[in-house]
Amino acid sequence: MIAISVVDEQTIPAVLRAAAARFGDHPAYVEGDRTVTYAELLALVERTAEVLISSGACCEDRVVVWGPNSIDWAVAALAVTYAGAVLVPVNSRYVGAEVADVVERTQAPLVVVQDGFLGRDQVGELHEAGVDPQRILPLDRLMDAAARAEGMSHEGTDPDDVADILFTSGTTGRSKGAMSAHRQSIGVARAWAELGGVRQDDRYLVVNPFFHSFGYKIGILVGLLTGATLYPMATFDLDETMRLIEDERITVLPGAPTIYQSLLAAPGREQRDLSSLRLAVTGAAVVPVVLIERMRAAAPEGLGIDQVVTAFGMTEAVVVTMAREGDPADLVASTCGRAIPGMETRILEPGEDGSGELLVRGEFVMLGYLDDPEATAEAIDEDGWLHTGDVGVLDGAGNLRITDRLKDMYISGGFNVYPAEVEQSLMRLEGLADVAVVGVPDERMGEVGKAFVVRADSPAGEALTADDVTTFAREHLANFKVPRQVEFTGALPRNLSGKVLKKDLR
Repeated sequence: MIAISVVDEQTIPAVLRAAAARFGDHPAYVEGDRTVTYAELLALVERTAEVLISSGACCEDRVVVWGPNSIDWAVAALAVTYAGAVLVPVNSRYVGAEVADVVERTQAPLVVVQDGFLGRDQVGELHEAGVDPQRILPLDRLMDAAARAEGMSHEGTDPDDVADILFTSGTTGRSKGAMSAHRQSIGVARAWAELGGVRQDDRYLVVNPFFHSFGYKIGILVGLLTGATLYPMATFDLDETMRLIEDERITVLPGAPTIYQSLLAAPGREQRDLSSLRLAVTGAAVVPVVLIERMRAAAPEGLGIDQVVTAFGMTEAVVVTMAREGDPADLVASTCGRAIPGMETRILEPGEDGSGELLVRGEFVMLGYLDDPEATAEAIDEDGWLHTGDVGVLDGAGNLRITDRLKDMYISGGFNVYPAEVEQSLMRLEGLADVAVVGVPDERMGEVGKAFVVRADSPAGEALTADDVTTFAREHLANFKVPRQVEFTGALPRNLSGKVLKKDLR
């Protein structure tokens, strides 16, 4: 076995080669009847990288990858960085127009797409949205070509090179691409894995989507660093999740609180053996103390998970704080833990109750937003502090508690939703004169969108229904962004400057 120093593992290709050397024939991925070892993973990535280069993607080009969790998705993503290009993952639930916008803004020569997911025609959607067919590479065609390729040796990547660009929306409704260097993506994955105690004998069910930092950096990259075996799940299915936990003896299951709430409420859970679960990491929404207690409680009352921790992060800084093993249930549920090594937190101008805007600084804060120096300067001040837009409180031990949001963003099923983006889309609906979207509590999803709609003074406005609003939204937006509630109103409450008073709507 080849010994490779951690100091040398500062790029994703180096980490991949080290994983193949260290873990060899140990399974890296299991998906249905298919198993890929770490040695086989390296060979697959080398061949796929050769195909990407021959298709015109290399040398810091951006490559968009659009599809659900799968072994092939992981291979394609790793091959992008192995080829010297930059990975740009996009939400598998996006519609073609949303992906086309990312392709255009990144000037990506290629978009790798899994066609037919959820019965849709993704390639057709891209064509309709104006993407050049020469830039579209179906994932199955890429894998077929890779099977015939000889493979390539990696030429070299610098730790400070951009590894990935993850898009996140802003309050203006325009998405922004957060850029991370190889050393940052690897470093944050390593810190998370060490605090969670992930190890080679772990079997990690990846419900979090690979297009999200929680699935990509805290999934794929954590696997490479630890040798854990990953089980990618394309869509969350409750029965299939319980079957995999029981049959495959899954040990690690990170995810949004809704995953664990669904498991606890699942019919027939008492007849399932879920005792193999030992580590759960959650966040992205308020976590009730009773949920943490039930996750830790022995079956049949609970899930019997040994270690349950919470964390706080964002696309611009993937992991900022994290609870630790041994923290009491009330601390885990009511806070997001303490700053991880390499990161620090601060409250800007705390009030009498200690709350104020949360600022974070450290090794894992993004390099900046793609082609947007003004937004970068607005987000990261001269001293390197990232202004999160969240209001929080730090206790004496540095544990963070998020109390409010400066922004209007809400979290639905673990995904950030920015109302301005939804509102801009809905304003194109004939018969709609004005609209405001807010997040409202939902037992299962944490929060869902509610649209307050003002009808136009026209025949189309008079005929406009709630179903018209949600149908239009589904045609133009990813499902998690679609408002679940619609209320018609004569006018939206606004202040003297014309800004909608969303607190009044809430």
